Amino acid sequence: MRLALYQPDIPQNLGTILRLGACLAVPIDVIGPTGFPAGDRGLKRAGMDYADRAAMTQHISWQAFCDAEPSGRLVLITTKATALYHEFTFRPDDCLLFGSESRGVPDTVHDAADHRLRIPMTIGMRSLNVAVATAMVVGEALRQTGSLPNTQVPA
Repeated sequence: MRLALYQPDIPQNLGTILRLGACLAVPIDVIGPTGFPAGDRGLKRAGMDYADRAAMTQHISWQAFCDAEPSGRLVLITTKATALYHEFTFRPDDCLLFGSESRGVPDTVHDAADHRLRIPMTIGMRSLNVAVATAMVVGEALRQTGSLPNTQVPA
């Protein structure tokens, strides 16, 4: 299981998702360009000391990401989908792709996805915060695939 973020433009969201990836042992691909410098204070504050423990790969562009030949299915989470994420059968090698907070993904990226899923929301609501959406979907995907990290409480 991997997470991929397409051109994120809010550093605090990326920091939160890096922390999520570190805590759940899920690698993250960041597809550039991002809307902020790599050393942004908001990114560091949101990621805290967890960001350094995240397995992150940066790609300078969508083409560079595609050239890296990610394995498994590309599953796009988008408000434009009709299929619901909680009714989808995830696989351990899926790459869960989330779009830019302000623009989503272009049609070329939309068309490249093997599957497109959405999170059900109350009518009239536009979208969830990308970090919240990521946590919801990756949690379900890990649960389905039996890939949640060790849940034993330390003594």
